[in-house]
Amino acid sequence: VGGQTPLGLGLAYALKYKGLKGCCFCYMGDGAVNQGAYHESLNLAALWKLPVVYVIENNKYSMGTTIDRSSAMRNCLAERADGYGIVWDIANGEDLYEVRAKAHNALERAHKHSLPTVLEIDTYRYYGHSVADANAKKYRSPEEIERYKAHHDPLRLWQKRLVDEGVMTVEEIEKLDESIKDEANAAAQFALDSEFPAPETIFEDVYWEVDNNTEAGSTGRHFFGD
Repeated sequence: VGGQTPLGLGLAYALKYKGLKGCCFCYMGDGAVNQGAYHESLNLAALWKLPVVYVIENNKYSMGTTIDRSSAMRNCLAERADGYGIVWDIANGEDLYEVRAKAHNALERAHKHSLPTVLEIDTYRYYGHSVADANAKKYRSPEEIERYKAHHDPLRLWQKRLVDEGVMTVEEIEKLDESIKDEANAAAQFALDSEFPAPETIFEDVYWEVDNNTEAGSTGRHFFGD
């Protein structure tokens, strides 16, 4: 848990070292913020002024433990970034406009100033954490899940907003939904019907090769400033 945080840090380090304009978005759950690697990463991201955005998907339960039982500072997980002098923010995960706007601000901070951001997204999950957590109703009530589905579902709220703003009609949304399901089913069937790939292709499409032969990229001057 939280092992991706130093990896995201390394990707951001590489961007700055090579003089590339970019930003690494590193995603994690609410359980990851209690891991030591996360705090080590925040410290180095602030110290080296790296273009990284740490996105906390706060769905209240990590794997199966509520944040009330796992986090001392549970009202706001992102504010721990204060200890490292990192700008942080919280976005309502039910509001696409708000998430987009605050993610854009974090991206601009990385691009223009090479500074990190911690962005907490307040959200919820209906199902288990993974296949190992199939019976997620053991640690929460069915009523709680249904309440979120009825009143806090991001897709339903977004659909209502599109209709209210005159962007789409209910019929158009239903038609789009069916076409998406058909496309997903066709993709799944294609995968099931396809042959297994050859073993020698295992490393294909894993890394993106970057041709970066600039002086700043080859010497690290952009990063170290000397």
